[in-house]
Amino acid sequence: MAMGEFGMIGSWYSSLDLLVRVPLLVLHLAIGIGVGVLHFRAIRESARQLVEAGNVRRVAALTVGRLAVTGAVLIIAALEGALPLVAAAAGLMIGRQAVLGKKSETAQ
Repeated sequence: MAMGEFGMIGSWYSSLDLLVRVPLLVLHLAIGIGVGVLHFRAIRESARQLVEAGNVRRVAALTVGRLAVTGAVLIIAALEGALPLVAAAAGLMIGRQAVLGKKSETAQ
């Protein structure tokens, strides 16, 4: 890994005061939720496009876009440290449940 001012990248997070770290973790969680909702809505839209319209180009674009955004967010969080990565990943799963939970309610 690259060396920064405090050693390895991500070490700066552990040097922050607790009053700064907690809001940053909440921010990572919120970003993860937003990305999770977008990611799983894009999967739903891709499936709908394939079944109803057969629009392969749109499906390919949605797939590349969702993977790029999700990957970028998780990589940036990982560079900031383990706790931001865990918070972002947890947010991703909360966003997943929000999208899948809505689908199961409407299916009944």
